[in-house]
Amino acid sequence: MNLTDRVVVITGGAGGIGAALARRFAAEGAAAVVVADLDAGAARAVAAGVGPVARAVGMDVTDEEQVRTLVADTEQRYGRIDLFCANAGVSTGGGVEVDDAGWDRAWRVNVLSHVYAARAVLPAMLARGGGHLLMTCSAAGVLTAVGDAAYTATKHAAVGFAEWLAITYRDQGIRVSALCPQGVDTPMLADGLAAGHLGARVIAASGAVLTPDEVADSVIAGLAEERFLILPHPEVAAYARRRAEDPDGWQAGLRKLVRRLRA
Repeated sequence: MNLTDRVVVITGGAGGIGAALARRFAAEGAAAVVVADLDAGAARAVAAGVGPVARAVGMDVTDEEQVRTLVADTEQRYGRIDLFCANAGVSTGGGVEVDDAGWDRAWRVNVLSHVYAARAVLPAMLARGGGHLLMTCSAAGVLTAVGDAAYTATKHAAVGFAEWLAITYRDQGIRVSALCPQGVDTPMLADGLAAGHLGARVIAASGAVLTPDEVADSVIAGLAEERFLILPHPEVAAYARRRAEDPDGWQAGLRKLVRRLRA
């Protein structure tokens, strides 16, 4: 996909990767960039920084009616949506002890929001014979987020759903990409480090933390090549192969890392 003259919607657009995507898409010549976020004020600030092509919308991705309204209003205002970026995400920083409310929130934000987005945008995209969905799934979706059970489980589900969409709709002109970065310098990582979450410490110890703008560079390249898996950290592909070929050895290596960090 070439971003010139495209209409783009980004959820979770008020910071981190979402804000970087908004800036980069505008720089690439997008006709409109809709910055949607639960924090309406922060979304407005990002849109103001992006410029006149950007529009801010306050909305909750876990409310399907609000997702439908976002899509309908955008299509009415601009005539279409070329690229929908389902980018909102949450972590818990915990394991099986996380309560049901925490698991439910992770499920609704990290998985169901993608389902709601697909339900809303696919009819018009299919009618036009084209469109692209970009889903921020995280490297946790192909590996494991050590220290965060709910994040791991829901991000695996998100990758699985994205793959299902790609297989089901590719021949009808719909492109699907799963964005799977590892460590990114975002508020989510900073908050995890401040709270002492093991997963955040593992990411920081890896020494491979990218900026959101670097992730946006990878997204532009991935969209241009219509890749399913967009891996800003290329080493994730090698890790995934190692995990598939030798799951016991892969797990042993992670356990060793966890023991070192806990010590």
